[in-house]
Amino acid sequence: MKALLRLPAFMLYYAFARHLPGSARAYAFGAGALRRFLARFLLDGVGAGANIEHGADFGSGRGIRVGKRSGIGVNCRVGGPLDIGDDVMMAPGVVILTQNHRFDDLTVPMLDQGYVGGGAVVIEDDVWIGTNAIILPGRRLGRGSIIAAGAVVTKDVPPYAIVGGNPARLLRSRKPQ
Repeated sequence: MKALLRLPAFMLYYAFARHLPGSARAYAFGAGALRRFLARFLLDGVGAGANIEHGADFGSGRGIRVGKRSGIGVNCRVGGPLDIGDDVMMAPGVVILTQNHRFDDLTVPMLDQGYVGGGAVVIEDDVWIGTNAIILPGRRLGRGSIIAAGAVVTKDVPPYAIVGGNPARLLRSRKPQ
């Protein structure tokens, strides 16, 4: 049944629901609930209380799982394979990449070389990702970590770490010393 409704849900989401107001707006009138409903047909998994925000772009949705009370933020762009744990906060403008352009053949323009998968991104539970952060392919964001606004995550982030900058580096730990 889910497979039969995938194409209509895809069309409704990208033509209509994606453009409805953000969930927190007083005039949203259930826009978030509609986006979550359609996402259940598009994503591989959507946990209870998950939030898909205004402008969120997740391509076909294949290979993407969003945990309980987690969300894809306003105007975020994500691709699969991506596993978002429970209680993950994602601010506006976050980009999560899981593939890259090929560039190994010097005789062929990079534009014509296609793509190579860079690996799944795993975001563990209780992570906060700040505005305009970029997560590169194959990264793991540890439980309880915080990714500062504008950070470019090029390496795995340990649990309870606060990282920021380009490339992102450890700023401090949330754990008491």
